[in-house]
Amino acid sequence: MPKRLVVIVGATGTGKSDLSLDVAEGLARGGRPAEIVNADAMQLYRGMDIGTAKLPVGERRGIPHHMLDVLDPRDEASVADYQVDARRAIDGILDRDAVPILVGGSGLYVSSVIQDFRFPGTDPVVRERLEAELTERGPGILFSRLRDLDPEAAASIGPHNGRRIVRALEVIELTGEPFGSGLPEGSEPWRPSTIIALRAPREELVARLDDRVEAMWRGGLLDEVRRLRDHGLGVTASRAIGYAQALAELDGELTGEEAMEQTAALTRRYARRQVSWFRRYADAAWFDYDDPALVDDVLARVGQD
Repeated sequence: MPKRLVVIVGATGTGKSDLSLDVAEGLARGGRPAEIVNADAMQLYRGMDIGTAKLPVGERRGIPHHMLDVLDPRDEASVADYQVDARRAIDGILDRDAVPILVGGSGLYVSSVIQDFRFPGTDPVVRERLEAELTERGPGILFSRLRDLDPEAAASIGPHNGRRIVRALEVIELTGEPFGSGLPEGSEPWRPSTIIALRAPREELVARLDDRVEAMWRGGLLDEVRRLRDHGLGVTASRAIGYAQALAELDGELTGEEAMEQTAALTRRYARRQVSWFRRYADAAWFDYDDPALVDDVLARVGQD
C-alpha cells in the first residue's frame, strides 16, 4: 500500500472515534500498523474530557494517539500551530511505516492539515489594537466593519466570535485582500489522502446529540468544569460548547435545564456547520454511520486507494 493519510470526518455524534479504532485494528490485521491523530480542537486541552467526548486512555485499544491533551486550558488554541504539530506527527507516523489516521470534526483544523494552505502572518501591533477595540466596544462594531470588507467571511464567522473577527480584520489589514470564509477551494492536497466522511439522517443525529448532552451532565461535566475553573480557563476553553453553559450554571446564571437546552441547541447548530464544511471535500467517500458493513467497506476503500 502506498503511503497515504486516512482522514475520518463527520458531524459530532456520528461515531468517528469508534470507526478510527476499528479501521486501525483492521489495518493492523493486514500487516499495516496505524496511529491516530486528533483533529478536534477542544480535545487538544488537558482536562477537557467529558464535554469533548474524549476517549479515555483505557479505551484506545493500545493504539497510539497524537494531538490529545497537548494544551493547558489557559492556553489559546491556534490552528496555525496545530497545522505544524499535526503534520509533524503524521510525518513521524509515515517514517515508522505506519498509517496515520486523522480523525475529528473541527473542519478548519482538518483542512489546515490536508490542504496545502499557508496561514497569513500576524502583527502584534495591529492585533493588540483590534483586541483593545474588541474589549472596549464589543464584537458588534468590528463585525459590521468585517461585513463591509468581506461579507463572505462575516457570514461564516458570525457576529459573536470576537477572536475570529479580530483575526479576519488583521489579515485584511496586513494583506489588503479578503480573509475569505475558510480555506481556499480546490487547493492541492498536502499528502495523498483517503477521506472518509460519516453521515446520519438529521432526525437521528438530533436525537443522538440530545442524548449526548444529557450524558455529559450525568457523567460529571459540572465537576469537571469546577476543577478547570479552579485551575484557570482561557477564553477559548471557557467559550467551548457545554463548558460555557456549565460555567453559567455554576455561577447561577442558568438552571441545569436551561444549560442543557442551550448546549443541545448550540451542538445541533455546530453539527449543521460541520456537515456543510465537509461537503466541500470533493474527494470524500460518504458512508452511513450505522451501516453494519461500515468498517469492511471503509477498509476496502482505504485498500483500494
